[in-house]
Amino acid sequence: MHGATLLSLLAAGLASVTAAPSCKAPSGNDPVATPAGEIKCPVVFDGRLPASAALTDFDSYSTSLFNAEYVKGNNLKWSEIIKFPSALPAARFDHGDDHKPFEVTISDQSIFMQQRGFRRAGLQFQGDTNNGSPGSRGVKTLHFSLRWDNQRPLNLSHEYLLTWHETAAYDANQFNFEAGAIIGQSNLPRDTYKVLDRNNRQVWSTPILKDAWQNFAIRLDFDRNTLQVFYSQGNEPLKSVTNAVYNNNAGEGQYQIGILKKPTGTSDVVNSGYQSPNLDEGLIYGSLFVEDSANNCISL
Repeated sequence: MHGATLLSLLAAGLASVTAAPSCKAPSGNDPVATPAGEIKCPVVFDGRLPASAALTDFDSYSTSLFNAEYVKGNNLKWSEIIKFPSALPAARFDHGDDHKPFEVTISDQSIFMQQRGFRRAGLQFQGDTNNGSPGSRGVKTLHFSLRWDNQRPLNLSHEYLLTWHETAAYDANQFNFEAGAIIGQSNLPRDTYKVLDRNNRQVWSTPILKDAWQNFAIRLDFDRNTLQVFYSQGNEPLKSVTNAVYNNNAGEGQYQIGILKKPTGTSDVVNSGYQSPNLDEGLIYGSLFVEDSANNCISL
């Protein structure tokens, strides 16, 4: 998210809207569950890290699954930002022999361009161009799994953007997946993961777990302007936790995956505010990919 997007604070006092998981039998319009850990739809962008990957692979376009230059601290390499956690079970769509999780971290040096209010490190898929990207057309589902790092915990008194889709004009986000204290919405609990729509209204939330994988899928219908959320824990199949709700998905743009930490104590979150020194925070990602969900296809 660039400066123009983040200068506006979130509206206060908006109520949480949380839908219960669907337990009904699949109908003709419902997604059908797949075998555990299997992807059933065409993959548009694959961010699942090969088990053989080295940290330095992130630094070169020839070896990285992501943009090697953006979005990160001006003087940092991705090999200085990414870490490989050990002794973790595979995330739902990662196969332990084929893929491994990775951790995105932020530090005092995580200042992108001149945005000194933020600390950020956001991965972008290679091929996810700002205009004309296949990830911004038709019906696409972003999958990702998260695991908390107790050695590098997030400070939930701050607001964190963790995955989002930003318009090509840098003037809005079609959705935000967030954690922590949302600026201007003190009624929302800090210790939850939250999906917010384009108008920064909470669509759904779930408590943050400290010792298990949490699996998320966000389906964006760019033709019908809807958003739908799917969720599970551990290796359980994902279930729909919202209906397909209206959301303005116009504006094309790109996915970002990682951490953007907002400051506190300011109305100009881009350029000023408080960030604690000696920062060492991180979040572990797995099962990261975007699939084509035409004809109601989705991997669960």
